[in-house]
Amino acid sequence: MFESEYKSALNFTARHYENFPVVSLFVPANLRKHVAVIYQFARMADDIADEGKLSADDRLVGLKNYELSFSNSLIKRNNEGFWAALNHTIEEFKLTHENFYKLISAFRQDVIKKRFENFGEILDYCSNSANPVGRIILELNNVRDEQAFRFSDKICTALQLTNFYQDVAIDFRKGRIYIPQDELEDHNVKVNVFEESQIDHNFKKCMMFQIDRAQNYFDEGKSLLDYLDGRLKMQIKWTIFGGEEILSKIKKNDYNVLQIRPKLTKLDYFRLMIKSLFL
Repeated sequence: MFESEYKSALNFTARHYENFPVVSLFVPANLRKHVAVIYQFARMADDIADEGKLSADDRLVGLKNYELSFSNSLIKRNNEGFWAALNHTIEEFKLTHENFYKLISAFRQDVIKKRFENFGEILDYCSNSANPVGRIILELNNVRDEQAFRFSDKICTALQLTNFYQDVAIDFRKGRIYIPQDELEDHNVKVNVFEESQIDHNFKKCMMFQIDRAQNYFDEGKSLLDYLDGRLKMQIKWTIFGGEEILSKIKKNDYNVLQIRPKLTKLDYFRLMIKSLFL
């Protein structure tokens, strides 16, 4: 059922770059098409929020229509193509609808919010942008323990923070700064540092604080591994190791995220995959 739609989702996923292959060898064959169609759902919403030259108002209208299409698919008013395949996945695995709505909410926030006053606002964003993804993956694998969800949230928040620090320069060009304003002020970091891409001691100290905190979130979330086994456990380990490797590269680059974007190489992928198998 819906094989052509799932094949299209797998092709869509393969065309888009991520730090880690979304559908890796660690994902059981029977789940790959479902992971792909969920990824396509998130990526298409992301493109509405972030790609092209649409106005903010047009992006918000696009996301509103996208959310309506999703809602209609859940009650089978939109029961064709991609939406029908997505709803089939949601029904088959009894996935929580709220997690999908939260993702759309995060993309809406991308359009209207460019600065964050404090870390609490960052955590609120992560609760919509990242944490639902981890919960969906756990549900796909029939892991529904509340404590496991909480540990997953820690890992997903860490991954989102890592992505922020990896893309500081890219995000600034889009008008966004995901480092809390009060922490920039605490470290006496001025906006002109971002504008001129010239880091100083204050900026390094601020980034050091951000990186250490992200690592702490990874460390707190690793207890999730106690709830997992098999390929899922290796997949999550691989993902954690990948995020930590990005943080390590930022440190090795002396926290110069304004001029150097850390990126995993094919050798990194392979090395971390082996590490996931044996540690």
